[in-house]
Amino acid sequence: MLFPTLAFGVFFLFVYFASWSLDRENGRRKLFLLLASWFFYAQWDWRFVGLLIASAVLNWAIAAMIARKPIDGEGRRIGTGWWVGLGVAANLVILGFFKYYGFFAVQMGELLTRFGWERDLPLLQVVLPVGISFFTFQGISYVVDVNRGRTPAAKSLLDVMLLMSFFPHLVAGPIVRASDLLPQFDRVPRLTREMAIHGLLLIAWGLFKKTVIASELSIRLVDPVFFDPSAHSGLDIAAAVYGYAVQIYCDFSAYSDMAIGIAALLGYSFPRNFDQPYRANSMQSFWRRWHISLSSWLRDYLYVPLGGGRRGLVMSCVNVMITMLLGGLWHGAAWTFVAWGGLHGGAQVVERLGRAAFGEKKVVPHWLGVLITFHIVCLGWILFRAETFGMAMAVLQGLGRAGPVLLTTPFLLLLIVGGLAMHWLPPRMVEGVAERLKPAPALTVAVLIGVAILLVEAVRPDGVAPFIYFQF
Repeated sequence: MLFPTLAFGVFFLFVYFASWSLDRENGRRKLFLLLASWFFYAQWDWRFVGLLIASAVLNWAIAAMIARKPIDGEGRRIGTGWWVGLGVAANLVILGFFKYYGFFAVQMGELLTRFGWERDLPLLQVVLPVGISFFTFQGISYVVDVNRGRTPAAKSLLDVMLLMSFFPHLVAGPIVRASDLLPQFDRVPRLTREMAIHGLLLIAWGLFKKTVIASELSIRLVDPVFFDPSAHSGLDIAAAVYGYAVQIYCDFSAYSDMAIGIAALLGYSFPRNFDQPYRANSMQSFWRRWHISLSSWLRDYLYVPLGGGRRGLVMSCVNVMITMLLGGLWHGAAWTFVAWGGLHGGAQVVERLGRAAFGEKKVVPHWLGVLITFHIVCLGWILFRAETFGMAMAVLQGLGRAGPVLLTTPFLLLLIVGGLAMHWLPPRMVEGVAERLKPAPALTVAVLIGVAILLVEAVRPDGVAPFIYFQF
């Protein structure tokens, strides 16, 4: 069930009216939202609802055991190392089996063959549950934060189940932490006028980015070029690379916008997940702006525990590389994703070495830093989009190929330029528009947003492709 579809619209309207009819019965409301979330997830594969339930029970039980342990003078739990290790390991085993079993089995088979120890390893056809990377990372952060004292253990299993299953963020994030969401579950939600306007605007804006910009670029330019780069000229390939940069941003940020908007209409607040990433003037700044919930998760639960920057320049560079390599592997079980993470990690290492050598002195002008950062990101997107290294090399080699421009139309160029220009709009544009509309009559607001959604529906192509991050 995809957000920009009639089926989801009907589902959400039912959930919206039913949940607000239970606004004085918070326990029943949460139970209803949980059942609705399981129904939503079951539309992909009902069998994995059991996995979702088992994961929630596991993390609730381990966090409850941790919460029983005494606290030292610094607010940390005593004697919880074994429980934390078990919780993290169990979540990683779930993620590793479903997402990486086939990949590692193939790699192990090839390695054994090279050493002359050829073996027929069992290759299982494992179906990847949608959103497994997101809800397992959420489970890990919940267990670790309870241990660190950053959030108290949930009062009930229902809260943990809803935390991990809540349908707006379930299949593609953002990764909402327990410290953000559990306190909201404890109180009866309220829907203010400002929340409603903001949520509706985010949904309309997300629909436009996904169904018009991302879909048009994908169907008409990016998919044909990356399917067979050798059949296209260098100008078409270059346009496809820039087009994919815009496509993936509009696709993923659209999902995040709609998820935040849908949650707001149900009375809950999600954190911002994108902050105009293509205006970043360094790779470090890019990751503070792109998929913020993931980059902050990697920082807090991987980079910092590895030692962060506390052990000197060399170790901080090593820790950055490890974090980004694993971040690349998180995105997919393929060496191209590892290489993508390595590129981002290597670029950040160079930046750190540069800061160590020149201090805060500006060696590169801001505008040049933005240009360089954007093209490093685009180089990474080639690895991210290509299915193999051979395909990525074909794209790079084809950039210099002469030939007619067959795919790049003025309309597609307008979408690319417009998608990039979004990054220089006011940083809180949607919030600003919501504030301006706040005093307007409800009917006026409804008409304006309704007209905007109808316009998007009128100009978008037929059909809706799954969001790119569903595969992760």
